Amino acid sequence: MTQNKTYFNWSGGKDSALALYHAQRSNGYKPDLLLTSVNDTFKRISMHGVRQELLDMQAVQIGLPLRTIALPEGLTMPAYNEIMGNTVTELQAQGYNNTVFGDIFLEDLRVYREEQLKPFGITAHFPLWKRDTKELLTEFLDLGFKTILVCIKSELLDKSFAGRIIDRDFIKDLPKNVDACGENGEFHTFVFDGPIFDAPIEYEIGEVVYREYTSPKDDKDVCFSASPSPQMGFWFCDLLPAQVVAV
Repeated sequence: MTQNKTYFNWSGGKDSALALYHAQRSNGYKPDLLLTSVNDTFKRISMHGVRQELLDMQAVQIGLPLRTIALPEGLTMPAYNEIMGNTVTELQAQGYNNTVFGDIFLEDLRVYREEQLKPFGITAHFPLWKRDTKELLTEFLDLGFKTILVCIKSELLDKSFAGRIIDRDFIKDLPKNVDACGENGEFHTFVFDGPIFDAPIEYEIGEVVYREYTSPKDDKDVCFSASPSPQMGFWFCDLLPAQVVAV
């Protein structure tokens, strides 16, 4: 008997949350598994910098099993592709032939994802594709989702945005060269409440720190923006599970 199973590429952020909301209401590809890349050195969601404990809490409240992909520090694209290929091979063997992404308008990234999945016979779905990002953010808030900025690109947004809750005034305060959903890598978020959760994620705000990274040469590196600069600076707002004391 042919299985028709779907896994969801979960980042913990707002676009993932809204895409999952729509995928759960689809007729043909309702996800039954969350898949997330985690930095194996720091035990945090890749690029977003969110602690794995909070990721685990999201999965519990969503009510879906979570599979993490441990990515070593300083990963090259060939090594990344090999790790992902091994993961997808295992998922394919388990009957998965559909997957869902929260991408909105990055054409190169969509083509890359589809090309990587094609040899495995896995179809990629993009519930938010080509929708207006301001409208998406408005829908996100109207549905009752709540999210906080955990990573911002310093050359585009100042430190005050790190740790900010997205609300109705957020779009008004964004510079004109920053996409409303941060689709170009301007910022990343952590969703802590909304219709996909059984209960809110309880967290506390830790310190805000600045980090610089050397840009990867390959512009298809999914951990960074589509058009990276030679040296990239980011502000990270650390979040801690409620009642956990920072070390």
